[in-house]
Amino acid sequence: MIAVVLGFVVGSGMARLILLTVPDLLRAPALLRSNHRGANLPTAGGVVVVLSIVLVEGARVGLGALGVGHEPGLDGTRALVLLACVGFGLFGFLDDVLATGEESGFGGHVRALARGRVTTGLIKLVGGGALALVLASAPGPEARPRLLADAAVIALAANLGNLLDRAPGRSTKVGVVAWIPLLVLAGGDAFSIALAPVMGAFVAVAPDDLAERLMLGDAGANILGAVLGLGVVLETGFATRLVVLVVLGALNLVSERVSFSRVIERVAFLRNIDRLGRRR
Repeated sequence: MIAVVLGFVVGSGMARLILLTVPDLLRAPALLRSNHRGANLPTAGGVVVVLSIVLVEGARVGLGALGVGHEPGLDGTRALVLLACVGFGLFGFLDDVLATGEESGFGGHVRALARGRVTTGLIKLVGGGALALVLASAPGPEARPRLLADAAVIALAANLGNLLDRAPGRSTKVGVVAWIPLLVLAGGDAFSIALAPVMGAFVAVAPDDLAERLMLGDAGANILGAVLGLGVVLETGFATRLVVLVVLGALNLVSERVSFSRVIERVAFLRNIDRLGRRR
């Protein structure tokens, strides 16, 4: 577990370093979007997370080449986590900077396609589904139904992360809660070590998200959901994955008709947790 704690600290430190050293770049006009209060904020949280993980892994490999730490090179698990961060971050980033906001939800993107227009949201959904298939196939040969179910877990988790990102810090809070049982289940194995700097980066970005200095954005929320979905695929048995798949599918379907924000506001316990650390 020492390696997990170290990875978390390193990922957190790298994210804070990026936030402190390139604030002007993160506030570039192309990244500015309106938040829930109508204020223009940079959707830079996901960008910071991706940069943090790439730099952390690059530094680890570089130090290994110099004889410090482990031998250089990425093991399979680290490569999967890195691919999930960069890939889902890219699709979310496209939606962050290019989306018009005219359509929302799966139904909205399908209706736009029926009118002959491909939305960034649809690109994110299709691209995320394709990437989820690649990630789900990496652990080894699986029966086709299992492969499709595992890919669906990753893709639906990524989309749920995005659906929850309607208030400052919400996705990160839910993500940390979901990470804890995965961490307990996995102990200090390769996936826990690979995921630790990712979660460290998200926790480091959270204060700026909560204070409304930046937004996590689709890039960040998609990454958070995707890596946790990947953890379910890698760390749990197939029966557990099926249960998670059903829950994720139900939540994604319900979101087409029900506002999570309204449900949270009506339940005192959820409302208090949701507002914890946020501006009043």
